[in-house]
Amino acid sequence: MSGTAQQHGGVDADDSYSRIDELAAGVEQDVIAWRHHLHRHPELSNREENTARFIIDRLRALGLDEVRTGIAGHGVVGVLRGGLPGDRVIALRADFDALPVKEASGVDFASTVVDEDYPGGPFPVAHACGHDCHTAMLLGAASVLAQLRDRLAGTVLLVFQPAEEGPPVDSDGTVEKGGAQQMDDEGALADPRPTMVYGMHVAPLPKNCVGYRAGNPFGASCMIKIVVSGKQVHGSTPWEGVDPMPPAAEIITATGQLYRQISAFDPITVTIGHVQDVGRFNIIGERVALFGTIRCAAESDMERVQGLVRRTADHIAQAYGCAATVEFLQDVPAVHNDPDWVEAALPTLERVAGPGRIVNTPPTLGYDDVSVFVNKYGGLYVVLGCQDLELVDGEPRPVPGGRGAVFNHNPAFYADDSVLVTGVRLHANIAVDHLSGKISG
Repeated sequence: MSGTAQQHGGVDADDSYSRIDELAAGVEQDVIAWRHHLHRHPELSNREENTARFIIDRLRALGLDEVRTGIAGHGVVGVLRGGLPGDRVIALRADFDALPVKEASGVDFASTVVDEDYPGGPFPVAHACGHDCHTAMLLGAASVLAQLRDRLAGTVLLVFQPAEEGPPVDSDGTVEKGGAQQMDDEGALADPRPTMVYGMHVAPLPKNCVGYRAGNPFGASCMIKIVVSGKQVHGSTPWEGVDPMPPAAEIITATGQLYRQISAFDPITVTIGHVQDVGRFNIIGERVALFGTIRCAAESDMERVQGLVRRTADHIAQAYGCAATVEFLQDVPAVHNDPDWVEAALPTLERVAGPGRIVNTPPTLGYDDVSVFVNKYGGLYVVLGCQDLELVDGEPRPVPGGRGAVFNHNPAFYADDSVLVTGVRLHANIAVDHLSGKISG
């Protein structure tokens, strides 16, 4: 051992890092192939049966101690117990559901899938958020860590989560259960309990840059369900009934202005994204259902915004002689990266990404329900740059001749395959450094 190398649990740390790089390079082409397969065959939230089977088959081939299946629908947890004694447990998380989006990325492995049976559909389906990358990278890390088992002092949980984008709403308005909260409710991480959770999301930053933020990098979210009820009647005699459509339309407009009642220094958005009615062009229906989302940068604002939505819907409905019921569903807390975890992990992130490739990112009103795990068990969630951008004065700018910046959920969203091996290395290095005691909150 050199005079500068560190040892943890009797293992040369520098040698472990070199071995991770070697094994990650060896699995890179498999990871790319896995990503392309998953991208061609996307599945929507709570319907990820074939994706789960793909994950299960590859985990079982690695000879893990356990592969737990059927958690919160199609969730999978692999358990890898290290060959050295240790009480630490690192949970590495990836999500694997896709979006109801028609792909326009232009890649030769683009999705042409259409889900004919999904509630509210049929829908075109695409991995327009990068979950195919997340899954492939974690499968690659599982392969690397399984080959390093004799160097690991503790346990690795490989957590593959369905329904991160939110379970669907059935035709009768019932919202299905699913996602991270359901996995946790079913004890997915109960035995052994993690001492750290780590995950990452591909994002429009320069390729292989790592973005981090202490505090809340992702906002709090909930689903809104508003049902406006009136009295059905033929469209030729509106005075004989009570039309719920005009108050529903006014509620959509009014909720979009609620941000003006919250401090501009704590951004919020209220968006109604789906209107559901049963009827036809010449019938005034009995009810109209509105579905939307609230996003809050400051989680403490959520209760106040929900109150404003409820008051707005109630008062507008009453003004038209209708009634409104308001429900708030699928609450997702903000991701909270404790500063101590960030500080502890930064040397590892920089070692993997390289000097000058670590970026302090601004907060976003996007959400990620990995917050359920990170907030409960402690840990860190970061973003991995995956696009043709470069840092100019610390800001991402398009590379001349490149594909530019395309945000997640855009039909043209893309992620370059070259970043996948970096994701594998990040997972594996974070795991080794936490189990050895180098990263702790």
